[in-house]
Amino acid sequence: MTGTTGTERWTTAEVVRLSGVTSRTLRHYDAIGLLRPAGTAPGGQREYGRAELLRLQQVLVLRELGVGLAVIGDILDAAAPAGSTRGAGPARVQADRLREHHAALLAERDRLDRLARTVAATIESLEGGTDMPAEEMYEGFDHRRYEAEARERWGDAAVDRSTRAWEDLSVDEREAHRREGEAVSTGLAALLAAGTPVTDPAVRDLVARHHAWVALFWTPDAEAYRNLAAMYVDDPRFAATYDAVAPGLAVYLRDAVDAHADAVAGG
Repeated sequence: MTGTTGTERWTTAEVVRLSGVTSRTLRHYDAIGLLRPAGTAPGGQREYGRAELLRLQQVLVLRELGVGLAVIGDILDAAAPAGSTRGAGPARVQADRLREHHAALLAERDRLDRLARTVAATIESLEGGTDMPAEEMYEGFDHRRYEAEARERWGDAAVDRSTRAWEDLSVDEREAHRREGEAVSTGLAALLAAGTPVTDPAVRDLVARHHAWVALFWTPDAEAYRNLAAMYVDDPRFAATYDAVAPGLAVYLRDAVDAHADAVAGG
């Protein structure tokens, strides 16, 4: 870090160390106009000031809340939030925005607390040999958590169809869908552990089941299905979900989807 208060500058490498965001992500944020560097150092490395660090913090907070990048840009570039002091300076505007983000984070914390209680109650019922009331089994789940990002990625029509399809399912149908997803993942994990090539018919059968599992809400064509599988690897949230079943499962599924799409295309 160089400079004094008000003129501090942090290099890209320092911002990466402080925030955990990769330099590639920072370049992407610059390219889409979400986070511009404050300037360039004599050696050519990008530099960021305190205002840019604060903006990056807000970007990351909103990403944690599941907001898409395009929407984040609109939020941060908009006028002061409702209820802000009229004529307030930049610091007050930022504080008002962060106050809203703080409230959203507290709400998400409360949701996770409810979800934790649901899981604890499920464990207790299983160990005690009792049946948990069906209406209590999904307390804390939020199937619309990533709705804004999904609308940005797939479009309103696709998200609306998916939402209606989910809401039309009964509790038993939702549980059956969850179990099928788990069965596909554990089946693929076993094949991965056995070193089965992604071109093997057993893998293709499970990928076909995976496609049918996805198609309950949205039927992707070959290219969209490839993109979805790539997202399982590229998006840390999805990668962590699959890799929690078996390390490397996200990549294995992506490669299996590619092989399946190639085989279908080839007749």
